[in-house]
Amino acid sequence: MTPTAVTREDVLQFHLGGKVGLALPRPVKTPRDLCLAYTPGVAMAVKELAAHPERSFEITARSNLVAVVSDGTAILGLGDLGALASVPVMEGKAVLFKSFGDVDGWPVPLARCRKGGQDIGPTDPQRVIDCVAALAPMYGGINLEDIAAPACFEIEDRLDAMLDIPVFHDDQWGTAVITLAGLMNYARLADRRLVDLRVVINGAGAAGIRIADMCKAAGVRDLVICDTKGTVRSDRTDLNDHKRRHAAATRARTLAEALAGAHVFIGVSAANCLSSDDVKSMGSFPAIFAMANPDPEIRPEAVAVALAGKPYVMATGRSDFANQINNVLGFPFLFRGALDVRARTINTAMKVAAAEALANLARQPVPADVQALYPHEQLAFGTGYIIPKPFDRRLFVEISFAVAQAAVKSGAAPAADLAAVRARLERRNTERR
Repeated sequence: MTPTAVTREDVLQFHLGGKVGLALPRPVKTPRDLCLAYTPGVAMAVKELAAHPERSFEITARSNLVAVVSDGTAILGLGDLGALASVPVMEGKAVLFKSFGDVDGWPVPLARCRKGGQDIGPTDPQRVIDCVAALAPMYGGINLEDIAAPACFEIEDRLDAMLDIPVFHDDQWGTAVITLAGLMNYARLADRRLVDLRVVINGAGAAGIRIADMCKAAGVRDLVICDTKGTVRSDRTDLNDHKRRHAAATRARTLAEALAGAHVFIGVSAANCLSSDDVKSMGSFPAIFAMANPDPEIRPEAVAVALAGKPYVMATGRSDFANQINNVLGFPFLFRGALDVRARTINTAMKVAAAEALANLARQPVPADVQALYPHEQLAFGTGYIIPKPFDRRLFVEISFAVAQAAVKSGAAPAADLAAVRARLERRNTERR
């Protein structure tokens, strides 16, 4: 598939004026509208909320509004460039929320202490927690983005515990949900159970840790994580709490040693760290999920040469190769489903349900309009198609409903008429065409 060529000038021209704005569901066009929207009428709405705070989800924008929060310490593959530099990404996230999930997202960049006009220093978890908690009354959910590990773990965990709205760090969980969907379909193609897979993850940051969490929640038992010092082993004394949870009793010391005979490689690390010999050492019918961006841990062409004539699954984080592990397949619909049943959190059951629904959708016949957008790919379930494409409009209903259903079933949301929830999703999806 040929990538779409864009120049620096194209990108900056596209960003002129920003990528988000304000759409008014009730425009003010008459004197009466003005009275209803603001003084004197607004006072009645204020009094109603003061007496009945729970109605904030009915008479404000809160029920469909998500804050996209970042301090800019871990921007995409660019690193720590500060809150201001993060804004194009946060605006982009808001665009994806609206375009795919019909969720209103709004960028909330949080500056750290300032010196010489620049953000400096590591994330202060308490400061981020205090800021997000202070602005939470306006929002129905919080999407944390591009906050460096290990602070991101503490921030998400504490905010999720203290707030009564979903808090979701997409860098931790988004990739994990989509990866699990791909892993489920790989296991089906290879005729293996998740419990029987040998999985090796390279990269022990936010994404790697949460991929391990999701894999184990779905049934994977034999899993080894590697960091810059080698395998995360139970005999190491330099592990943080999150790595220690996944420390394995293994004799393998290096990534290469861990991969010998493994079924699955999952990379959320660095470009070109996987060799052809590493791939050849893996078990029969392997899966290579090389998701470093913009350059994967190993190029698909190199894998094709190394495994010539043998079955395998190859996935990357890039849109110019088959099987893109793309977070846009997750977060818009996780929040859509959570918001629609007023969930208090996005728990493991909801994430696994999203992964299962994604995996199932990839096994269904692909609509002609989706296939037309990808003329160079054959979109039929198999080694080259284990993950749905982002422009498949069925995602809006199927993933969102699976999340809503799991939220109610697991107790993360109050009882709801799920048939009515699905009907509303289907109607909303039709109206968006």
